[in-house]
Amino acid sequence: MTRLKPSVCIDSVFEGQSFRHACKTVRQAGISAIEFWGWWDKDLDALQDAQQENDLVISACCTKFISLVNPADRSAYIDGVAASIEAAHRLGTDILISQVGDVREDVPRAAQHDSLVEGLREVAPLLEQANITLVIEPLNERVNHPGYYLVRSDEAFQIIDEVNSDFIKVIFDIYHQQISEGDLIENIRSNIDKIGHFHAAGNPGRHELQHGEIAYPFVFDQIRATGFTGYVGLEYWPLEKEVILSLREVSGWFVE
Repeated sequence: MTRLKPSVCIDSVFEGQSFRHACKTVRQAGISAIEFWGWWDKDLDALQDAQQENDLVISACCTKFISLVNPADRSAYIDGVAASIEAAHRLGTDILISQVGDVREDVPRAAQHDSLVEGLREVAPLLEQANITLVIEPLNERVNHPGYYLVRSDEAFQIIDEVNSDFIKVIFDIYHQQISEGDLIENIRSNIDKIGHFHAAGNPGRHELQHGEIAYPFVFDQIRATGFTGYVGLEYWPLEKEVILSLREVSGWFVE
């Protein structure tokens, strides 16, 4: 068995709370990593002070939210990735999460797919040189992200095959993919070499992992059995007042 690690998304779990409180609570829960969405809208000095004070690592953050399915946005997307690489080096993370943009209703889907692949091929050399992995994110359109382009994991994995770079993979969000397609274990097992990061939340509701239909201890056991040694980002909005209690319980699911 290999070491699968939890990471807490402070933007959702600690929404509206200070970096210091978030990082202290994560450490007290027995978890050693955090992640977040945008780096460009944060006081990175304050964030790093809180992170280092509590001896945490930053497992991932996002690139700028610029469409990959529209070639007209390509230059801005590339510039956003370049800036995000600089931020990642500062923060000490080697995972960048990228959304791909919304469907363009007036353009054939095949053309949008091709634009996505071409854009990723263009940023691949930047990522390879920086030794940073970019992970593209499928999202569910039925509940949370109506109009989003990339919904199913099979298309995401196909894109990774077409781009053909070791530094571009998929972030497999277990919550989103349960809504969009189910068949979680087989989809993960069959494509683990194309997955660079995971996200997790309870379904329905996107709350604590203990609430809902997904048997997370079993899912994590199955991921661990593949040999994956990266992070599972806990990206949910808490129902429970004592956030630390649920985090401690989930942390225990990662102990081998």
